[in-house]
Amino acid sequence: MEWLIVTLVGILSGTHTATWGMYKDSIHEGFTFRRYSRSILVSTAISPVAYWLTGLDAFRVADLVILFGIVYVAERGLTEFYKIYLRDEDQSKYFIPMQFHVFGRVIRSRAVRLAIGIPHAAVVIALIFLIDYVQDTSSAPFWLLVVTLGSLGGWISAFGGAWKDAPIEGFEWLKFFRSPVVAALYALLLSRFTGDLVLIALAAEGFTVATLETYKTFFFPSKPRGKFAGKPVLFPGMLRMRQYFVPVYVLIWITVVSGFVLAFLSGEAA
Repeated sequence: MEWLIVTLVGILSGTHTATWGMYKDSIHEGFTFRRYSRSILVSTAISPVAYWLTGLDAFRVADLVILFGIVYVAERGLTEFYKIYLRDEDQSKYFIPMQFHVFGRVIRSRAVRLAIGIPHAAVVIALIFLIDYVQDTSSAPFWLLVVTLGSLGGWISAFGGAWKDAPIEGFEWLKFFRSPVVAALYALLLSRFTGDLVLIALAAEGFTVATLETYKTFFFPSKPRGKFAGKPVLFPGMLRMRQYFVPVYVLIWITVVSGFVLAFLSGEAA
């Protein structure tokens, strides 16, 4: 039962990611089960590994909420690394290239991209250990550590997005600070469930991505994603078909929000 619950968390997390991605992209590049199932399969594989590494308790609702966020950010990190540094794909269909680029100029060599991507990934992993080190050695108030270190994933996302998007679509201050602010708020909320700043930071960034992508996708359904800005709708049939996935997406959000509420009501929150 324990591992069944953990696997289900991975499936829910992956389906959530797959659905907003499909909803925004399918009208431009079509729908395939392989593309839709990618995030689901990756998240399902990540979930038991993350559960084992973190020592969370599958029978504690608060821990399942944390696990959902961690699986979410881990899947996003792995998938984005693959898209940016490993995958070779025709970039002409995009307004903003998905492969690593410098001011819009795509780096074609995979070896060069990996020479950049591997140190990039190493720095991100090092920051995780830094959070753990600071928590063990700092005498700063816990709430201050939560706001600063817990929002670190949001800052990584903000700087990464600015590097990738700003040279092509311009820089927006509101957009830049959006991820760090939302991540800090989630970190404060999650700090009621655990005192481990590494878990807080990872889960906070996972929920930040989930929240902002929901906002951008379903509150502005007619606005194309930045990478497809100005590109024609090549698969108009998906405008209707994608609506059939919305109830599943809403149900997952209801499950996640219910998890937060139950964790507080059950007395699991500190």
